[in-house]
Amino acid sequence: MAKVLTSRDESYAQWYNDLVLKADLAENSAVRGCMVIKPYGYAIWEKMQRVLDDMFKETGHQNAYFPLFIPKSFFSKEAAHVDGFAKECAVVTHYRLKNDPDGKGVIVDPEAKLEEEYIVRPTSETIIWNTYKNWIQSYRDLPILVNQWANVVRWEMRTRLFLRTAEFLWQEGHTAHATRQEAIEETETMLKVYAKFAEEWMAMPVVQGYKTANERFAGALETLTIEALMQDGKALQSGTSHFLGQNFAKAFDVTFANQDGKLDYVWATSWGVSTRLMGALVMSHSDDNGLVLPPKLAPIQVVIVPIYKKAEELERINKVVDGLVVRLKSLGISVKYDNDDKRKPGWKFAEYELKGVPVRLAVGPRDLENGTMEVARRDTLTKEIMPLEGIETKVQQLLNDIQDNIYKKALDFRTANTTKVDDYEEFKRLLDEKGGFFLCHWDGTPETEERIKNETKATIRCIPMDAPEEAGQCMVSGKPSSRRVLFARSY
Repeated sequence: MAKVLTSRDESYAQWYNDLVLKADLAENSAVRGCMVIKPYGYAIWEKMQRVLDDMFKETGHQNAYFPLFIPKSFFSKEAAHVDGFAKECAVVTHYRLKNDPDGKGVIVDPEAKLEEEYIVRPTSETIIWNTYKNWIQSYRDLPILVNQWANVVRWEMRTRLFLRTAEFLWQEGHTAHATRQEAIEETETMLKVYAKFAEEWMAMPVVQGYKTANERFAGALETLTIEALMQDGKALQSGTSHFLGQNFAKAFDVTFANQDGKLDYVWATSWGVSTRLMGALVMSHSDDNGLVLPPKLAPIQVVIVPIYKKAEELERINKVVDGLVVRLKSLGISVKYDNDDKRKPGWKFAEYELKGVPVRLAVGPRDLENGTMEVARRDTLTKEIMPLEGIETKVQQLLNDIQDNIYKKALDFRTANTTKVDDYEEFKRLLDEKGGFFLCHWDGTPETEERIKNETKATIRCIPMDAPEEAGQCMVSGKPSSRRVLFARSY
């Protein structure tokens, strides 16, 4: 197979785009800014979805579904929220088409104008809190722990597959609580769920922290985030959890009678991850040969390729492999036996390498005579010969080793590319020369934060939860600071 990917060193952006397309994850659609997620890409998303859904349910949440369309008047009720999303909203104004009298196809029927326009949901806080008003009367109705899997639309002008598209898939949790403390604990719990998923399933180390006031979700009192470092030294916000206080309850007049019989406003949270995680998965681990997938999320964990010249050789291989496939599946391993005769083994090797299949087994007549198989690892691109006897348990262990190794490699990369900086000029120089995460003192003012952003294109990704108390001076203003915050350029 000829080279199909631009190298990361040549152009990281082009490498990413090439890989998403060539590995059959997604492609651009006829609708500007929207993507088609192809079966192989969707299979990875389904695995992510399945794991996350189980984790949500283990923490007491249930799934529901709310309308795609939101009355425009709902957005007017929460000022910060509408300000945050106003520039990204798609608006439905009419409900009917008709044939063009001039014979030029169809036109919007001007007589079919909606009395009130609908917003195609960019997020669902407003429609959900309007609904919760009917669900909540007293403390006995709380908490409400609801999640929905849905598509949302944010009219992005500059798009990149998975990372930023006009329409994307996500989950959004929306919970209602009787007390401030309960809502804060929910916000923290769900961020920990996201961090656990990122690290244990995606093999992607993340920093947990608080967003600054400038970077918070529109309408939130506090936003918690997980931030991951990509191989090009840029950060990717990979999940957020928001403490909404009583803002939406006040906007939609959602009150409840507490245990003392007094009326109070409900406390709220929201939290979400999206198909952006697909982009994070690609950029965290993959190389110039193609995808590198953590085994826990790979649609195909093991592929077996027969090598033969004669039909009778294939028959002998089939008999051995059929039994192995059964044994691998009994261990919960997803396996594909590719004995399709339309492609040569070399093509198959390159294709499964490109698609990031963690383990490849190859077997020919000589292997059968010797009672062995060739075992190739995608993460290290190494091969070894293993005995056929008991190979399924060795493959099982190998998949665990690959999962751990991929995580360690990503963690080592992040450690090597996290730098403490105290001087602003050095910060600007290292941003260009090295990139990565930077731990710096900041005076806590939005003015300084905005200046750094304007001058360097770097933003405060978060105030890390584990940031130790450390007296210092802001690298820009010289004013006192009690801890370092995390800076980076980002997607």
